[in-house]
Amino acid sequence: MIDRNPPAPPVPDLRGARAWIVTDGKAGDENQCIGIAETLGLAYEIRRIPARGPFGWTAPWGPIDPREAPGRGALAGPFPDLMLASGRRAVPYLRALRRATRGRTFTAFLKDPRTGHDSADFIWVPDYDDLRGPNVFTTLTAPHLVTASRLAAARRHPDPRLVALDGPRIAVLIGGDSRHLSYRQADMKRLVESLRRLAAGDRRLMVTVSRRTPPPLSDALRALVGETGGFFWDGTGENPYVSLLALAEAIVVTSDSANMVSEAVSTGVPVLLFDLPRTYIRHRRMFAGLAMAGALKPFIGHLEPLSYKPIDATPVIARALAGAYAAHRHRLDG
Repeated sequence: MIDRNPPAPPVPDLRGARAWIVTDGKAGDENQCIGIAETLGLAYEIRRIPARGPFGWTAPWGPIDPREAPGRGALAGPFPDLMLASGRRAVPYLRALRRATRGRTFTAFLKDPRTGHDSADFIWVPDYDDLRGPNVFTTLTAPHLVTASRLAAARRHPDPRLVALDGPRIAVLIGGDSRHLSYRQADMKRLVESLRRLAAGDRRLMVTVSRRTPPPLSDALRALVGETGGFFWDGTGENPYVSLLALAEAIVVTSDSANMVSEAVSTGVPVLLFDLPRTYIRHRRMFAGLAMAGALKPFIGHLEPLSYKPIDATPVIARALAGAYAAHRHRLDG
């Protein structure tokens, strides 16, 4: 009999390679790169790009600041075997390093660099992006740090603040305002009221907010958690994010963050999406794909039964990148 669900091949170990992670420090970009680097066993250094006036404004098409030329600043040598970058400000740095090393450093970029598929040796973009090319790899969800091993470790050694909760635990992941959308008063009221209905069945909400969350929403959620006996992370103490996902029986997540949704579906528990008007149309394509996979349903104040295998693109992307890197090394050594 043919096994229709064979185990995934192991991710190649690139432990002997030296890598740089180059971003402007945005957590979403940097964490995606770190997730890939750790999955590959890479020894990596984090190189953060300074935000300096016009050189940042003209990215990704313009030059880098001459004070950051290869050999200086964020690109101070010795140069790595592999550069993993993300974010538009990183594109000129990637371009400069490719020229300085005459292509010997393998370059990988996460998300669309906006300068064409030949901007790096390997590019990952989500399925909903339009960029395609022979070196472009796509997946439904994004890479992240919530790996299977981290989830397993969090279940073995859970955060004691969450273990103390005496009912079914529901993780609540709240994003915030962005250039694409903003939370209206009506959205905030609808979200809090829906969560109040969910908590009414002796369920315990484990809430985490972001720096972008509107203060009135944070205050309302903190009050709700206080009334219903849940947990609200206020930024003090150790970040419980992975433990929160590992212990959840279901996850409610807002539609403004594709990254949080990608992390949520890696757990294999039901994911309930709180839809916000003006959600980025390309993200809606991803959410539709996850709904078709049985991983996600709209959140309207109650739980939904969902059964699916965890969806984690991180090892899939890592394997593809490792294959491209091996081919690159073969060409150089040949």
